[in-house]
Amino acid sequence: MTNTGLPLRLEAISKHYGKFLALAPTNLDVAAGEFLTLLGPSGSGKTTLLNLIAGYVEPTAGTVAIGSRDVTGLPARLRNIGMVFQNYALFPHMTVGQNIAYGLSVRGVSKAESHRRVAEVLALMQLEEYADRAIQKMSGGQQQRVALARALIIEPDVLLMDEPLSALDKQLRRNVQLELRRLHHKHGRTTIYVTHDQEEALVLSDRIAVMNDGRIHQLGSVDDIYDRPANAFVAGFIGESNLFAATVTSVSDGTAIVDVEAFRRTIRAPAAPGVEPGRPARLLLRPEHLLFNHADDGVPAEIVETVYLGELSQYGIVLENGQSLIARQITDRSIQAGTRVTLSWKPDHARVVAESSTTGGLSNA
Repeated sequence: MTNTGLPLRLEAISKHYGKFLALAPTNLDVAAGEFLTLLGPSGSGKTTLLNLIAGYVEPTAGTVAIGSRDVTGLPARLRNIGMVFQNYALFPHMTVGQNIAYGLSVRGVSKAESHRRVAEVLALMQLEEYADRAIQKMSGGQQQRVALARALIIEPDVLLMDEPLSALDKQLRRNVQLELRRLHHKHGRTTIYVTHDQEEALVLSDRIAVMNDGRIHQLGSVDDIYDRPANAFVAGFIGESNLFAATVTSVSDGTAIVDVEAFRRTIRAPAAPGVEPGRPARLLLRPEHLLFNHADDGVPAEIVETVYLGELSQYGIVLENGQSLIARQITDRSIQAGTRVTLSWKPDHARVVAESSTTGGLSNA
């Protein structure tokens, strides 16, 4: 299994259901062997976009190309795409080995070649001892591996995964995430992965496309998405965030000066694209970036709750105007509810983001 897949290109792809816009015109380039996650809440358009790539849904406009081949008009079975569904869609009357071999049998692969490839993928997925076991006797995590093996054995040009871990419990989901990451690094294949779980996206992805309302709001690396969110939606959806209403007075060379009413002061901070004077904006401060008693001119606040997490603790905080926020720091037993503190942060750890700037389609530059 040496094929790492082909690049994928979407050009102005869109989908309407009557008057309802499920996906705005979208451009997207995915490199060969890349793991791209489509991340967003329910109804954001991520599954629509996945189904357009797969060929299960016809676009209202636009094209889908895999490698140099325009597949827009081709049915799903002719696109050489592997699909792992949310419910796995395994055949209950077949054994593990028979399920995995099914895609080869419908393609007319010889029995000898099929046996060879089934043995190879069983070893890859650490399922050798389960080849003859009934699907009903496999655990949820094992069934997930069978579904992935069935998709991989056909050596797809693009692998599509639609929330494949949503039925697993938290600990098993975490274990399978790490297993998927290991498999991708070892046998990288062009992969489009749909999830609403931000932690899952951060663990697995080379890049993430954050979606909402049928549009891609930001496309970038894990670091870009977390540390440099494009707007308030992305900042609030990825990780835990403290967001404060801000009035932008000026922007110059990527730095904004904003009035933050909650702090009763003016703040200078790096600005995301789209931040302009007169437009609604937010100041973003991640919980792990807040410092206590670090500066005499910090923002006055009071600790109202402490949650012990081991080496770290999470602190609930209230500002003088009554606004709540959270901070996460190395545990300090001297900091308890009722402790008065001043809050500060390093200048490059704050970020000013537009309230709601969207990009109705992004291309990999």
